[in-house]
Amino acid sequence: MKKILLLTIFVTASIAVFASEYNKIQETPHSVAASNSTTSAQPYNKPSDDELKKRLSRLQYSVTQHESTETPFDNEYWDEKRDGIYVDIASGEPLFSSKDKYKSGTGWPSFVRPLVKENIVEREDSLLFYKRVEIRSKYADSHLGHVFTDGPAPTGLRYCMNSAAMRFIPREQLVDSGYGKYLELFEISEK
Repeated sequence: MKKILLLTIFVTASIAVFASEYNKIQETPHSVAASNSTTSAQPYNKPSDDELKKRLSRLQYSVTQHESTETPFDNEYWDEKRDGIYVDIASGEPLFSSKDKYKSGTGWPSFVRPLVKENIVEREDSLLFYKRVEIRSKYADSHLGHVFTDGPAPTGLRYCMNSAAMRFIPREQLVDSGYGKYLELFEISEK
């Protein structure tokens, strides 16, 4: 009983610290930059930490560079329904497609598979006292979120991502943004 009480106090204190830090991040956002349209075929040289701080909002920087997590149901893409792709906010690496997105009920954008598997790196993460699989982008090394095995068919996976780690490119902007090769994903389903 004493251990449960101590664990409850620890978890409550951790949540309070996280909420406090999150509120600080939200209070003074920088402008959203990172309009880089790098694709996986183009080389990417990760900018310095100072440059990333200038290009990304405080929340984007905190999530991608320091493994923070944004608030569920209060992030840009959790309820995005348009056709398009999601790319790394720092490098522009193609990551996920709206074709593989589903409503998981978690409050974060969730996908059954990556769009370009080669742009995804999996790492073991035991930060919360249990093992999880962290998802990072290959070239920018951005923290994106985690993958879980409680997703729907056909993969049974739930790639639970942070909106702050990604930029959404709507279908109608794919060509102009340099991602025209992904337009066929959406044209096939229309036929």
